[in-house]
Amino acid sequence: MLAPLAERLRPRTLDDYIGQKHLVGEGSVLRRMIDTGNVSSFILWGPPGVGKTTLARIIANTTKSPFYTLSAVSAGVKDVRDVIERCKADANSMFSTGRPILFIDEIHRFSKSQQDSLLGAVENGTVTLIGATTENPSFEVIRPLLSRAQVYTLKPLEAPELTELLGRAVATDTILKESDVRVEETDALFRFSGGDARKLLNILDLLQQSTPLGQPMVINDRIVTERLQENPMAYDKQGEMHYDIISAFIKSVRGSDPDAAIYWLARMIEGGEDPEFIARRLVILAGEDIGLANPNAMLLANATFDVIKKIGMPEGRIPLAECTVYLATSPKSNSAYLAIDAALASVRQTGNLPVPLHIRNAPTSLMKEMGYGADYKYSHDYPGHFVRQQFLPDAIDGTRYWHPADNPAEARAAELQRQRWGK
Repeated sequence: MLAPLAERLRPRTLDDYIGQKHLVGEGSVLRRMIDTGNVSSFILWGPPGVGKTTLARIIANTTKSPFYTLSAVSAGVKDVRDVIERCKADANSMFSTGRPILFIDEIHRFSKSQQDSLLGAVENGTVTLIGATTENPSFEVIRPLLSRAQVYTLKPLEAPELTELLGRAVATDTILKESDVRVEETDALFRFSGGDARKLLNILDLLQQSTPLGQPMVINDRIVTERLQENPMAYDKQGEMHYDIISAFIKSVRGSDPDAAIYWLARMIEGGEDPEFIARRLVILAGEDIGLANPNAMLLANATFDVIKKIGMPEGRIPLAECTVYLATSPKSNSAYLAIDAALASVRQTGNLPVPLHIRNAPTSLMKEMGYGADYKYSHDYPGHFVRQQFLPDAIDGTRYWHPADNPAEARAAELQRQRWGK
């Protein structure tokens, strides 16, 4: 049976690997690890189809290390312990060629006890752990394991990288070379791929299989769109087009359309989506898109997340729906989101500016003698519990990071700030 195109074209070396230059390009962190053979434990975080599994296999092949793999979907604690015992045997063998690598796909699906069972082997160097996840490790991986493994973020492939992948597929794959591929347009192909290399190659597979024998395989926007509409599941291994649908859900809530938001929520529920995944997105939406326009949104979203953990499904569909409608119909603001990003950019540009002396901590007499805390004005000692004084470092004093959005809650806050600060 012929392997899928994505498997036929799976890179075997870093030179064949496309994308993620910030991690594997010349002089980058993973490239240095591989070149020196000194690979430490890490977790690869990124969307599907950006090369997480491929990168792990390349590292194992390049370093000649024994390579073990587990899927968090099917493996239990016993499976983890069994593979760790095999790794110990490899590490102690006279034929050992390097520290064994244990690759765990979808590590975010491991329970706390399963993750706990890894700690000892990772800490004492029995195995080098490489985890792959599409979920934020800060939420899904236990803190002790995170402290023992660096997290590296992989990015969706961009148009130049997709172009390179398309060119390589057409030029090197035997089946495609026999199909007389003619690339006329790539906008639809790249749009439907969504930065996912596997999805792009699956679409090429579909186009090749649906091209009549004896006719050239033409790639243009019309043909790609028509073939995918005829076979909507053919290019997505998860059937429900997981990332496309969560994107539609998020944009519907952000766009204040409760009917569309509920529809996409239903699509996710019916497709078997993890309800905690949906609840986390609602918490993120409450902070990023509703924000200060309605601070109660965060309270409800967080409560929804807690409830889902307690009751699960199918009852969980009701609080999920309640929170979805509430967020979709709430006033919107991203002023806090923009403010923190502006402040982070400022910090990166200006570095570690000194804290003004009058607001420094002064726990010792020496610090007090040096002027720490001197002339600080205690706000509660003044009318209205406010007094003007400087809080930002001298070099950026007067800079504004928060700009209120146009909604009643922030208008009131902005007016109070004008009264206080005159700006």
